[in-house]
Amino acid sequence: MVCSIVGLGLMGGSFGLAMRDYFEKIIGIDHNKNHCNEALKLGLVDEIGNFESIEESDIVILAIPVKGIIKALNEISKLNFKDDLTIIDFGSTKESIIKSCPKHIRKNLVASHPMAGTEYSGPNAAIADLYNNKIMVVCNIEESGKVQRNRAVDIFNKLKMHIKYMDANEHDRHAAFISHMPHIVSFSIANAVLKQEDKEHIVTLAAGGFRDMSRLAKSNPHMWRDIFSENKKNLLDSIEAFKSELKKAKKMIENEEWDKLEEWMKTGNNLHKIM
Repeated sequence: MVCSIVGLGLMGGSFGLAMRDYFEKIIGIDHNKNHCNEALKLGLVDEIGNFESIEESDIVILAIPVKGIIKALNEISKLNFKDDLTIIDFGSTKESIIKSCPKHIRKNLVASHPMAGTEYSGPNAAIADLYNNKIMVVCNIEESGKVQRNRAVDIFNKLKMHIKYMDANEHDRHAAFISHMPHIVSFSIANAVLKQEDKEHIVTLAAGGFRDMSRLAKSNPHMWRDIFSENKKNLLDSIEAFKSELKKAKKMIENEEWDKLEEWMKTGNNLHKIM
């Protein structure tokens, strides 16, 4: 089978590395020429193509931001592609992608979200085992064709991923709390510290806790702007929930309710008992 990967950054590049022996040929597609050159040099893909290359492909991986995925689906819908073409998108939100997908190619699409990644980006960030033992959420699978479902499952098994099926709306709400809101918090911590502390004190005093909490602030701002935009309502709900807990902690500290604060923290400990 021939696979085209649209987007040769961390996600697409890592997919290419992991699946080199699964496909006869892997074609890379990216509007960034530097990414194309790097992907070839690193052996992430066999050759560089364009959207017309999808016409010879059996599998297409859309490893680009959500708005780009929606645009790509519309462009693919106009091509003379194979009837059993399988399109797997890696978008971080799902509902807008599924709603925007042209009806005549909806059966070709397997709407997926790999719960994997790092704070780094670009082809040089690609790692072969990025997806190993991670969760792949697949949404509204009943709307995908049988051939496409089977192919996608084979690929996810090859990647050694654990597949979870979910409704798109449900996925987007959960993603806001578990992924998107923590990124907003990390950026907030980074900005708060930068406005209050000089560089020397940050370097001197920043230990493991601060580094862990601020790590996500190294993420690509352009990519996360689009993610926040696509999941605005759910993100706002998650921020309000976080604010509510922060206000509780602030009030307990103001009132010197230390025992009550300790119990509140013990409740938070329970999160890692289920992870």
